[in-house]
Amino acid sequence: MSPKQQRGEATVDRILDTALRVYAESGQQGFTVNAVTKAGGVSFGSLYHHFGSFDGLAAALYTRCMEELFDAMTAAVLRSRTARTGVRALVRAYLDFTVEHREAALFLHASSYSGYLSAHARQIREARDAKLAPISAWLEPRVRRGELAPLPPQLIEIMVMGPVAEAARRSLSSTYDVDLNQVARLLPEAIWQSLRPG
Repeated sequence: MSPKQQRGEATVDRILDTALRVYAESGQQGFTVNAVTKAGGVSFGSLYHHFGSFDGLAAALYTRCMEELFDAMTAAVLRSRTARTGVRALVRAYLDFTVEHREAALFLHASSYSGYLSAHARQIREARDAKLAPISAWLEPRVRRGELAPLPPQLIEIMVMGPVAEAARRSLSSTYDVDLNQVARLLPEAIWQSLRPG
């Protein structure tokens, strides 16, 4: 990689780090192009050069946070040998990520239905599918062997991710009082029970 490419990647990382910090400190209302450029000491031209638009920046940040979450989940499931330990590991990894990377988790959960991602939905979906592929590859043979309920992969994903995403979302919100330690004790086994073969 040339020095120019390295500088470009460093600038992209710095802008993304700044954008996440701005979002965490100011919320969706304060997450603006002016706030990010000011906080990061970058020009509008630099931001638009690297991301095309502010929506492009938001989509890149969403993709980076999502990939970090799925990397953590993949690492956890690949260390598991049985269907039960794998399902439980997926749930725990998601909850651990929410605690350890609160700012990224907050951005993911608050932004998943935001308008600024819609123009980049295809790229986000492609990145998501690529990161979910190793998890699906781990789950599918276990479904074939009868170690997991005979459900389509997308439904298994929904059954694993849905409850844990909602628990994480509530824990990140000031509206709800959710104890993630209690969730981490109870939810992994509850989700496994919903997916175990009949």
